[in-house]
Amino acid sequence: MKTKRYILLSLSLLLVFAFALTACGQKPTEETKPAATEETKPVETEATAGTFLERAYAGEFKGTAVTMTGPFTDEDAVKFDNSVKAFEDATGIDIQYEGTKEFEATISVRVEAGDAPDIVDFPQPGLLKTFVNQGKVVDVSTFLPQSSFDNYNQSWWDMATMDSPTGSIVAGVWQRFNAKSQVWYPKDDFDAAGYQVPETWDDLVALSDQIAADGDKPWCVGIESGAATGWPATDWMEDIMLRTTSLDNYDKWTTGDLPFSSPEVKNALSLLTTLWDDKYVYGGREAIVTTFFGDAPTPMFDEPPKCWLHKQGNFITSFFPAGVQAGVDYDFFYFPPIDTQYGKPYLVAGDIMAMFNDRPEVRAVMEFFTTGASVKEWLAAGGALSPHKDASLDWYGDDVERGIAALVAQSTAVRFDGSDLMPGEVGAGSFWKAMTDYFSGSIDMDTALSEIDASWPH
Repeated sequence: MKTKRYILLSLSLLLVFAFALTACGQKPTEETKPAATEETKPVETEATAGTFLERAYAGEFKGTAVTMTGPFTDEDAVKFDNSVKAFEDATGIDIQYEGTKEFEATISVRVEAGDAPDIVDFPQPGLLKTFVNQGKVVDVSTFLPQSSFDNYNQSWWDMATMDSPTGSIVAGVWQRFNAKSQVWYPKDDFDAAGYQVPETWDDLVALSDQIAADGDKPWCVGIESGAATGWPATDWMEDIMLRTTSLDNYDKWTTGDLPFSSPEVKNALSLLTTLWDDKYVYGGREAIVTTFFGDAPTPMFDEPPKCWLHKQGNFITSFFPAGVQAGVDYDFFYFPPIDTQYGKPYLVAGDIMAMFNDRPEVRAVMEFFTTGASVKEWLAAGGALSPHKDASLDWYGDDVERGIAALVAQSTAVRFDGSDLMPGEVGAGSFWKAMTDYFSGSIDMDTALSEIDASWPH
């Protein structure tokens, strides 16, 4: 989009240049956004004042509809609909969300048939990456204003940048997420015992030693999950990798460019092994693979506690015993840094919205998803965290989620669950199995890591 206007007065040139930048406000700047290719340049040919979201609120797209699909069903579908209702009422854009429990299978069929909805909600970036590689996804950096990019920690945009046939593109925007880098503990008993929340890895190990010296087991651990047994161990590995090596190495690990047999991954598993030891784990190391992950934190609420520390995502509170109260019976702390040069990263999972059909009203909805307002009602209802900087902690209806959101806001970087980024044969296959076999004692560390490497598709 270029402004075809020629001004004779030299003193006006600067103003014309500024006007041109405003007219092209949807186009990325070179410093922060990938350059648009010929195939992904904005569809409009005339400059229009305001961003697409501003134009939507001005009523320009009233009466239009934007189709969506994703995994939200039942209660989650209701929460999503409620979160976009105010936008629909204000703009006249009808967001038609059709959720399905068979999301992965149905979206692949629809995209291949040329019947993709306007926007697709991907709970796993790996599947989205497949469509980006095929050139099916619109580069949102070609129209989002700088304010959208400024409303996130840069890590979110790093995770949204993927390779297409025309080069790297920003393949979508993050709307909501859940967090995994927290450790739960029985607050009342913990305080009564005089224990202190650890700030570093050394503090965490010292706390484990202190609890063990007092005659108890510090860690509540269980990785049994039916056909998915082993997945909690992969979350631990991802959190430790983020704290012991660079983000670049973490990213390479999830794509297979950093082998599991590398020193970096072996170091992470060695550190995990020091904590998942008989002297630290309730039931001993042999109980790790036979304890259902949802039951693992239950002994923490015995009187007195049989174990004291449990690392898990924010969803785990739904498995806590009925009647326990946050801030009284339990609390949480940030899983501490290990090597300070890697900062305070946070491991997350969540939903990235990707655009398949390029129309002005679809652009407006995508820009809306870059604002905290797009998830405000969901935060109030509970069950979601916002990645947006403009989301207020006051919007959270759940104190635990508010506290976790505050921790994530203080983090130096975020990265998506690594196993979900890996090919299914690895992330939901050999990685789970090797961790299970290793901690059951049936194979050694080198064998576990080499088996995972051997399973990587070529």
